[in-house]
Amino acid sequence: QVQLVESGGGLVQAGGSLRLSCAARGNIVGIDAMSWYRQAPGNQRELVAVISSGGSTNYADSVTGRFTISRDNAKNTVYLQMNSLRPEDTAVYYCNADKVTNKLTYHYWGQGTQVTVSS
Repeated sequence: QVQLVESGGGLVQAGGSLRLSCAARGNIVGIDAMSWYRQAPGNQRELVAVISSGGSTNYADSVTGRFTISRDNAKNTVYLQMNSLRPEDTAVYYCNADKVTNKLTYHYWGQGTQVTVSS
């Protein structure tokens, strides 16, 4: 089992910054891509950013140029640096990790951290 522990959410004014962290614990051998999703009230969960084990990244169009995903493999931690925050970025942010075991991919989720951006 893999546990993902998130931190760093909070309340910030529009234009401000926050950094989210997600630490993977437990049986972490085989963790491949890690990503951040978010879900606003009444909306479906959407992918924000993903980073491969080798460091390749992809972003949703809505956050490109404002958010940066990174990972520290030695600490088994993924980060999401969020700059120039907008009220529409308000959501619960979830960390996700893909773990490959015996050629099967398992998906693990964190508990979520609230990000609120005031106008």
